[in-house]
Amino acid sequence: MNSSNKKGGGLRRFIALLLTISIVCIFTGCTRTSEKEVVVYTSLDQIFSEPVLRNFEKETGIKVKAVYDVEASKTTGLVNRLIAEKERPKADVFWNSEVAQTIILKDKGVLAPYRSPSAEDIPQKFRDKEDYWTGFAARARVLIYNTNLLKDSDLPKSIFELTEPQWKGKVALAYPLFGTTATHVAALYSTLGQEKTEAFLKALKANDVVIVNGNSVSRDVVVEGQLPLGFTDTDDVNVAIQSGKPVKMLFPDKEGIGTLLIPNTVALIKGAPHPGEAKVFIDYLLSRKVESKLAFSESAQIPVRDGVSKPPHIPDISSIGVMEVDYYKIAGNMKRAAKFSQNLFVR
Repeated sequence: MNSSNKKGGGLRRFIALLLTISIVCIFTGCTRTSEKEVVVYTSLDQIFSEPVLRNFEKETGIKVKAVYDVEASKTTGLVNRLIAEKERPKADVFWNSEVAQTIILKDKGVLAPYRSPSAEDIPQKFRDKEDYWTGFAARARVLIYNTNLLKDSDLPKSIFELTEPQWKGKVALAYPLFGTTATHVAALYSTLGQEKTEAFLKALKANDVVIVNGNSVSRDVVVEGQLPLGFTDTDDVNVAIQSGKPVKMLFPDKEGIGTLLIPNTVALIKGAPHPGEAKVFIDYLLSRKVESKLAFSESAQIPVRDGVSKPPHIPDISSIGVMEVDYYKIAGNMKRAAKFSQNLFVR
């Protein structure tokens, strides 16, 4: 056999070997990257959630691909996306900045149960009985007020006082179809009943409540002195306070229905592409260490467990006067509350 035939045969064998390797790789996945990753959808403000995600990457070596939502449609946009992706999920974990929409995802069959060992000391009222979600690091629905415009003697003790003439056109409220404002309205439905809640909302509208795009906007118009008072969350107020702005927060209705407490929630997505990494992330997020970091951060999250280290300005849950709620009933009232609010506060 001449040398040219030998070369030709060797080339054919080499090409055949490459084809064999390619076929094996297609079926075994050897062409995929060996880097571990987890896809997290989160409605918590990126400025607050991103440091936690980056620390997780450093401590575990697992890459986080995060999908955030915008302020105005917070939570609702991600929930709709998760429902749309139900048959072919792209997310592994949903880190929600509230709870009612997480319960809706459970009802829609989007979530999978997972009992994290990190959650054993979290009170049962912040945990799904079937382990589809776990709550941690809560915020409270508060009133923010401008200290240049209001004295302590001017402050309302209850949100229901804001329907009185002295507050006409002076109160900001985020559009109640999204985020914690939607949850707050649904909580009122659950606590007060439909008739009293709708009467209160109608009275707010009649008193020219100013509807704005999100809790941070409600905060900003008060910070800037455009309005003296607004509904918002503790995290938004704390950012302004830490920046030296002339504002304070008020926990309303301590002697009435109480202040609504809204925990973050975390849940495993059914059919998650990276279930192992997802569980590692959930365990990390539910740790006492992370809950403490969120308390010390600008978001000023309130630990739901006793004994978690926090700064002095973060109140204990027991001192707030928390509204007694059933989060499942809140979830059940979300549609009704949204429909009424949309019709009432037409934009």
